[in-house]
Amino acid sequence: MNPPLVAVVGPTASGKSSLAHALALRCPQWAGKEAEVISVDAYALYRGMDIGTAKPTEEERQQVRYHQIDQLDIADTASVACYQRQARADVEAIYSRGHWPIAVGGSGLYVRALLDEMNFPGSDPHVRVEIEQWHKENGDAALYDRLRQLDPLAAQRLHPHNVRRVVRALEVIEITGKPFTASLPQPRFVRPTIMLGVRRQIEDLDARIAKRTEEMFASGWVEETRRLQEAGLEQMVTAARAVGYPEVLSYLRGEITLEQAKEQVALATRQLARRQVKWFRRDSRIHWIDATGKEPEAVFAQAVEAITSSSAGLNS
Repeated sequence: MNPPLVAVVGPTASGKSSLAHALALRCPQWAGKEAEVISVDAYALYRGMDIGTAKPTEEERQQVRYHQIDQLDIADTASVACYQRQARADVEAIYSRGHWPIAVGGSGLYVRALLDEMNFPGSDPHVRVEIEQWHKENGDAALYDRLRQLDPLAAQRLHPHNVRRVVRALEVIEITGKPFTASLPQPRFVRPTIMLGVRRQIEDLDARIAKRTEEMFASGWVEETRRLQEAGLEQMVTAARAVGYPEVLSYLRGEITLEQAKEQVALATRQLARRQVKWFRRDSRIHWIDATGKEPEAVFAQAVEAITSSSAGLNS
């Protein structure tokens, strides 16, 4: 019998990636089998976007096998539906090797697509073009207000400036004749799953974000972004929206200073973290581990205990 899929979630900079790596690396000791990690990060899919998306290092990737990293060129558009197909295929392949799959990430919709019952309505290019043209003529606010009138619940769940998802919601409504929320994933796992959440007090999280921002710039983030800029990042619909890259691009264009770029990146990351906290807080299935003030080893031990006890409950 396969062990349950383990998913480690939480806000950016919480330490979830380090925990997932430790769980996978030491899985033979605490579980008696090898483990592989599936990334659940929409922007980690893009090749070349390494520092800004905090991908696992080359050393970590030699220690543990990772999936759903470096799958796309920056010109490609990430698709939740495509990710679902490929990531679920990775899960099956990992099980077929007798290994334990551990998913980790903070992209909420991608987490739900991997773990939960979620079917994707089709797409109609004519409908989409019509909605996009209407958006060009009327603007972001009117587009969002149109969604709010047709599906108030969907409007509550989508950010007004996330135009791509607002357009998609309106497209689904037009195609199906049903609210967009009717196509959202149901909170039912498609397979036995244990969800672990890493959380921290907000002051701790903000301090970690500030420290990580400095480290990313010191590690060559500006140079990485310059290479991506030369490859056309600014013209890309999806990749260019990854948190932090717009601010670094502004610095490269001479619009802001380096210190201003660092401040704006930290601010954007804090805002992302708060959105992620709100998203995951709604999921009552998550077993939360408070990592504030704890050494990594203590967090690891708590996670192993939660997985072990939950696994026993699922198998009883």
